[in-house]
Parts: sequence; C-alpha cells; structure tokens
Amino acid sequence: MKRLSLQWRITLMTVLLIGVTCVVMNLLLCSSGVYYMDTIADTLQGGDTVIMNSEGAESFNPQLVTPDEDLTIVVNGAQGRFRMTNWYITAVVTLLSGVLAYFVSGRALKPLRSFVSQVEKVQLNNLADMRINENVLPEFRQLSCSFNQMLERLDNAFAAQRQFTGNAAHELRTPLALMQAQLELFSAEHPDMLPETTKFLALLREQTERLTQMTKTLLEMSNLQQVARNEQIQLAPMVEEVFTDLALLAEKRNITLEMEGDGFLIGSDALIYRLLFNLTENAVKYNRSGGSVKVSVTQKPEKLLIRVSDTGCGVPEEYQQSIFQPFFRVDKSRSREYGGVGLGLSLVWEIANLHGGCVRVEESSKKGTTIAVELPVQG
Repeated sequence: MKRLSLQWRITLMTVLLIGVTCVVMNLLLCSSGVYYMDTIADTLQGGDTVIMNSEGAESFNPQLVTPDEDLTIVVNGAQGRFRMTNWYITAVVTLLSGVLAYFVSGRALKPLRSFVSQVEKVQLNNLADMRINENVLPEFRQLSCSFNQMLERLDNAFAAQRQFTGNAAHELRTPLALMQAQLELFSAEHPDMLPETTKFLALLREQTERLTQMTKTLLEMSNLQQVARNEQIQLAPMVEEVFTDLALLAEKRNITLEMEGDGFLIGSDALIYRLLFNLTENAVKYNRSGGSVKVSVTQKPEKLLIRVSDTGCGVPEEYQQSIFQPFFRVDKSRSREYGGVGLGLSLVWEIANLHGGCVRVEESSKKGTTIAVELPVQG
C-alpha cells in the first residue's frame, strides 16, 4: 500500500466505499423485493382475480384457477432473476465508479503534480526565482506559503555562507601574501642557513602556498554569481589551450593528451575554461605513468556533453558522489603530494550548476575514470 500513488489510493478507497455501499443497497433491495414478492404471492394464492401461468404472464380471467405449485415456481424464478440483475447492476456501477474516481482524482491532484514539477526545478543558483504561486486551492495554499518561506530562508543562508567565505578568503589573502614575501626575503638574506633551517623554511613556503591557492579558489567560488555568462564559446580551441597550459605537467608524467569533437554554447569563457582545466589537470595528476587523457565534446541540439577520460586507478563507487564536495579527497596522501586542496572538482560542480548543467562520474573502474559534464547550449 505504501508504494501506491495518492491517485491510486483515492481510487481504491472510492471503489471500496462505493462497492460496500452498492452491496448493502443490493442486500436491502433484494430483501425488500423478495418480501413484497412473497406478499404478492400469498395474496394471489388467496383469491381468483389474477392468475399467473408458468411463463409469468398475467391473465384477468376469473374462471381460471392456477395451482399453488405453479405460482410458487413462478415467484421463485422471479426472485432469482431479481437477485442476479441486482448483482450485475452492482458490479457495473462499482466498476464505472472506479474508472470515474481515477480520472476525477487525477484532475483533482493536478495542482499537486504542478507543485512537484516546480520543486524539481529548484537549484542552488535559482532559489530566489522559484517562488510558487500562492493563489491556488485552499488545500495547497498553506503548503505553497511554507515552501516559499523555506526557499527564502535557504537563499538567505546560502547568501550568508557565500559572503562569509568571500570575506574570510579576502581577509586571509593579505597576511598570506605577506608571509610568503617574508619567507622568501629571509631565505634570500640568509643563504648560509643550516640544512634543518632550510628544510623547515621550504616546508613553511609549501604550506603557505597551499593556503594561498585555497584562499584564491574560495574567493573565486564566492564570486561566481557575479560573473557574466553571455559569451559565445567554442570548445575545441579552448581544449587546445588547456592542453598547452598542462603540457609540462603531462610531459613530466608521460601522459598523452587527446581531443575529439567540438561544440558551441553560451556562458562564461573564463569559467568554462576553468572547468575544463580542473578536470583535465585532475585526470593528468591522478593518472598512471604512460597513460592518456581524452577530452571529447559532443554537440546536441539543446545541450553539450563533455567527457574527460583517464587511465588511472578509478574512483571507488562509494566516493563517486562525494568527490564534488569541498575539501573531499579520496587519497589524501596523493592529493598533498600533488598540491591539491580538495576544491578543484567542487569548483567544477559550481561552474556546471551555475550554467544550468550537471557533472557526474559516468564510468569508473581500475582501467580509468570518465567524468561527464552536461551543459545547456543556451546557458
């Protein structure tokens, strides 16, 4: 019963109610009909005015007298036909009422379906634009008001979160830059430092650089909403530019870069470039030596499909949804080895979502991973 839709529940309850009502009415009608038939039969047996033959025909001949046995047979036959007719009528009425209840309940639940379709369109970047019309049926008015209030609270919460992230990143950027400058200056002024001191300063510079990159990424993520997304973008030249920028890293790890297909879309040139760069860079970093990375673009009428495939060790199934969360890393030791801070794929998810698209792990095994990005052509 829990798996049935609300429409089917209303239909079944209506059929059950009408069926029980019809059965009760049928039993009452049968009881009443049989009682009055017996009364009529008793009356006829007591007089000579109306005579019924075995076929049930009436004859107003006072000279003829029908035996009691024939009259009893006729009355019993009429009673049987009366009962069967009532049961047929009950079955037909119940069936027709069930069909009508199904379509009527579907019509009555149409506002609920409309509400569900609007809820499914809600995304992180359109909370303020997805308010539901509150001028609806009384039963849905309170639900619509509550939903709109929930959207407003969520929008305010996410706005406060973005503002906090941007403010924190902005405040951290200056002291981190000052720390980097002081460390470099100290190293330049003391070339004859002890090996332990040199190693310690190198570690400090490395961690400061990581914090600087993290702050830069957080600042970018907090300002994504303000970036214009109305540029005409061709993907093939952009992918070639990404390959050029990652050529040294790919050569260092002996990774082959391949490209296939082309496409156009409306969006932010800078953000789409960053999306492609982050996905390709991840595919190169977490690949096996001597492997390959392939970026394929498929143009469709209303959307663009980008696939970035590598020949690495793959992503475990339980982590395939989590890798797009901020600061999540499957292998923390390898991420630190390559300088990762756990925000690259999160930024990819934010950019895809901001353009009205989505990103997912399409396929992953020990032979490699394919990450697919779907973006609407019109943004």
